[in-house]
Formats: sequence, structure tokens, C-alpha cells
Amino acid sequence: MSPRSKPESVQVIKQRRDTALRVLTEAVPYIRFLGIEFERRGDELTGILPFKQGLIGNPLLPALHGGATAAFLEVTAVMTLNWFHLWDDLEAGKINLETLTPASLPRLPKTVDFTVDYLRTGLPRDAYARARITRAGRRYASVQVEAWQDNRERLYAQAMGHFVMPAPRETEGE
Repeated sequence: MSPRSKPESVQVIKQRRDTALRVLTEAVPYIRFLGIEFERRGDELTGILPFKQGLIGNPLLPALHGGATAAFLEVTAVMTLNWFHLWDDLEAGKINLETLTPASLPRLPKTVDFTVDYLRTGLPRDAYARARITRAGRRYASVQVEAWQDNRERLYAQAMGHFVMPAPRETEGE
């Protein structure tokens, strides 16, 4: 009987997913700079941009800075793409938690273009974003992202991005 024939406990699976997500987000200093967090439910990620005064772009309204909003949406798209590409190996237990480092994870996708639609003023409060991959190939991916604050049905921004996917680390230099 192989060691993998017994089903893993839910706690082991959750720990592996949480560890992978933590390492994935720690690999990007800009995520820490903005204070972006990610909440995981199964294979779906929700980006959270906790409000802080430094995110205000127009103090007269006050309104979240458009650049902070765009960065939040782009980071959510990139992290969702990485999470999607890690998912199969993560679920198969092919990712060793003891040796998991940012260097052992896939490189980040490169943004080709990213278009943001600002639908309403971003208020001085927490923001949330969720990305949906509309096309995911070996070399190219398209992602839609939606952001809201108090009400999921009242988006304050949305974006569409196209990304070049990185080559796997094993094949570099061949």
C-alpha cells in the first residue's frame, strides 16, 4: 500500500493551501507595501485592500487614489493566475511545504496590458476584489477583475488584463 493511498485530513490540505498562499504573497514586496491580503475559499481568492489614510488620492472627497485601485486590481489578477497554475500541484501534494520558498514558486506573469474602468468613487474603507480567468494558456492569459467595497453588486472598479505566462523554472536555459 502506497503512503498516498490514505486520504489526507482536511487540516493537512488547508495547511498546505494556506502555506502556499502565504509564500506566494510574501514573494511580492509591493503586496506588503500596499497591505493587500488574500482570503482563500477552496480554489478562489479574494483580494482585500484594508483602508489606510495613505491610500487617499483626493482628500477633499475623500477618495481612494486611482493608482492604488489599479495596483490592487492588477495584483489580484496576477495572484489569481499564479494560484490557478499552482493548484493542480498543490492538490496532488507535489509541493513540499518544508522547502517552499518564493524561489521555488513559478515566476510572476508579465503584464501585457491592463485596462481599468473606474465606475464610482472608491470610499475611505476596505476594498475587495475577485479575478476571473477568461483564458489561460501556456503562454498567454486573460483575466477580468471586479472590485467593490460594501456591496458586491455595486462595483467601484473593474479591469481587464492580458498576461504573458512565464516559462517553468525547470526548462530555463535549455
